[in-house]
Amino acid sequence: MDNDIVLKYRGRSATRTDIAFINRLISDNPTASRRALSQMLCREWNWVQDNGSLRDMIARGFMLELHRNGHITLPARKQNPSNPFLNRKKPEQPTIDQTQVKSNLKNLAALKIVLVKNTSHEPLFNGLIEHYHYLGYCHPVGEQLKYMVFAGNRPVACFSWSSAPLHIGARDRYIGWKKEHRDHNLRYIAYNSRFLILPWFQVPHLASFLLGYMARNLARDWESVYCHPVYYLETFVDTELFAGTCYKASNWKYLGDTTGRGKHEKRNIKTRSIKAVWGYPLIKNFRLQLTRLPDETDSSDS
Repeated sequence: MDNDIVLKYRGRSATRTDIAFINRLISDNPTASRRALSQMLCREWNWVQDNGSLRDMIARGFMLELHRNGHITLPARKQNPSNPFLNRKKPEQPTIDQTQVKSNLKNLAALKIVLVKNTSHEPLFNGLIEHYHYLGYCHPVGEQLKYMVFAGNRPVACFSWSSAPLHIGARDRYIGWKKEHRDHNLRYIAYNSRFLILPWFQVPHLASFLLGYMARNLARDWESVYCHPVYYLETFVDTELFAGTCYKASNWKYLGDTTGRGKHEKRNIKTRSIKAVWGYPLIKNFRLQLTRLPDETDSSDS
């Protein structure tokens, strides 16, 4: 019941019963580290991703929030490792061939599109995004895939896809989401967080061609890595810089604009540029899938 909820953290509610359970877990394992306790909690609550990985970082943050609010007492830190997110070095600028290429798709060397996350190409991907994309490199949060496009041995383009932002009014209205639908089904949307074609490649229609490839192949790759499908793609386009022409040419749908306020802005004041919200359904019955709750079934699945 809501009146039994003591604390909420990233969509997870902590009740008094939950807190009592965690306190017993801590007392029953007096020598366990904070990390070990968070992993135990994941196993006890079946707090896992679809691919079987423990949601350890979320569990650790959840327990730390309870600790800071005086509901549980975690053991003292056994070590104080540096935070890799706070101390992360900016990717270095790659040394690559920047010879101008003016061509058409037909005459461009055969394109090869590869996943590069956790491969030897990932530092190159990060460096290209950092130094040639107007937003620079930002380490993605949550589920994520990174692609590079090569013509022969030359990098041509980069894509990054990640977990979708929580609150996007234009998208939520278009799908017909209520809060409970969004909370359960947000993971079925992939967010195109970066798209870069290196500036020395001037190839008409290349951007829409690559977006078409992504639309045909991303869902397969996502399910292979994370063991669940995606039904919808989305992205933001900064309206002060771009018109979204390649998304329009690839049959993405313009859904509306952001408000220009960040997620922590409480004063109803514009603090950043307006972004156009674009979306692309990967299946015909995407609304049905995205508004379904766990206890609902439908014979029209396909």
